[in-house]
Amino acid sequence: MKELLLSLQFLTRLPLPAVVADDATFARSMRWFPAAGLAVGLVLLLGLWLGSLLDPWTGALLGLVAWVGITGALHLDGLADLADAGGALHKGRERLQAVLADPHVGSFGVVAIGMQLLAKLVLLHALLAVPGWWVVLFVPAAARFGPLVWTRWLPPLHEGLASRFRHAVRPADLIVWLVMLAFAALLAAPALLVALPLIVAWGWRVRRLLGGICGDAHGAGIELVETGLLLALAIAPHLR
Repeated sequence: MKELLLSLQFLTRLPLPAVVADDATFARSMRWFPAAGLAVGLVLLLGLWLGSLLDPWTGALLGLVAWVGITGALHLDGLADLADAGGALHKGRERLQAVLADPHVGSFGVVAIGMQLLAKLVLLHALLAVPGWWVVLFVPAAARFGPLVWTRWLPPLHEGLASRFRHAVRPADLIVWLVMLAFAALLAAPALLVALPLIVAWGWRVRRLLGGICGDAHGAGIELVETGLLLALAIAPHLR
């Protein structure tokens, strides 16, 4: 239970009691990232439903605001940092690393955040127009399966959060959450399985771009997998 609370504290802005934990316990909290994603999904779903009582665009907007608010824009920050670093790649890997370590947001990062928010807004509006839009509940959870995979697959880029989590994720954790994802896809929407190729694709991209995984790459990956899943869910009804 402590590890679940730590995961919720790290990934959300939910008002929770303070939890004292050592580094090993904190690292093990990563095993619960998909569960924290489900809490994010519930808040997103509530925002969508409340806003949709007025009209679909208001629903999409309120859902997006709830989504960003519950996460504290944590992953958007990682997306911005990766976008800025990618924009500096042509100047060499040392410049890329320097930009990645810079806490300031550059023009590439601003554009990436703007495009990401716009994409989510439009896709949430599209989903509200089809029956069964409640399946967005599972999108944040499926995307947060990604960090477990990337942590086991990719070497840590430097000493930091990614390196602390590396030895805490077990093969059994991957299997359990993979089964849960498959069950959610069977129960709600097969398009949720698109999370798997998206997770692999991002891991491959990060390996080529950075050579390893870091906290920013985790955050950016979560954001991009979420958007990819929204797109898959929006397209799926038109393929039947």
